[in-house]
Amino acid sequence: MGLFVATKAFFKLLMNRKLCQDFQRLLDGQSGLSTSPTSPPMLEQKSTPTKPEPPRAAPKPLRSDAITLLAALQREARLLDIVREPLDAYSDAQIGAAARDFLKNSNAVLDRMFGLEPLTDSQDGSKISTPSQFDPAEFRLLGNVSGSPPYSGSMVHHGWKATRCEVPQWSGKADVALVIAPIEIEV
Repeated sequence: MGLFVATKAFFKLLMNRKLCQDFQRLLDGQSGLSTSPTSPPMLEQKSTPTKPEPPRAAPKPLRSDAITLLAALQREARLLDIVREPLDAYSDAQIGAAARDFLKNSNAVLDRMFGLEPLTDSQDGSKISTPSQFDPAEFRLLGNVSGSPPYSGSMVHHGWKATRCEVPQWSGKADVALVIAPIEIEV
């Protein structure tokens, strides 16, 4: 749910300069939104001056969620080992056998952290229509698009959504936060 809301907010901020400026003020710790020329000005209240506290920056996480996800995919599915391995020396059957376990284990990681679900139950190739007002984060129109919504066509891909975002928080030291997989030594 959070990923969908974040994506929607991203597109709203991208398309609305005033909203983006207000959001930047909020991030900078300034209170209040900008007033438009048509809105009445705020009444100033007389009060005793107090020393304002400096805004406190949120503590920066020691490790990004992207590195944590990459580490989980390496640990449980050997993502980097498969992607970085030169494949010229292997037969298609060997690559297929390795891919089977990789795909099964990657799916388990993604499902555990994100609870992935298709955006629609419709089957590929079936006829589908957009709502008259739709979000481009939810529908991508392909081909010769003309006219105005709602649009109808043949579904090429059902899309995906996350039902949760539960990436574990890093609890290690800052100096090893970028380590994706440790060195393995058999003794």
